[in-house]
Amino acid sequence: MSDYHINIFYSEDDGGYIADIPDLEACSAFGETPDEALREVQKAKSLWLGAAQAEGKPIPLPKYCPIIYQALSA
Repeated sequence: MSDYHINIFYSEDDGGYIADIPDLEACSAFGETPDEALREVQKAKSLWLGAAQAEGKPIPLPKYCPIIYQALSA
């Protein structure tokens, strides 16, 4: 099974980097650097998955694939 895709981008409004996981609703994190944002979203992912499991909610399979990767695999 592949892992979840993570987007990392700079946010002028927030003055730092945002990392998000498109397959996990509202799973995102902030960091002053891309590395910090990545570390924080990995923590958020673990908490998100744990909370979903504890509540008996369905956990989506990783399926998000940015268009650039879709084009390369075609």
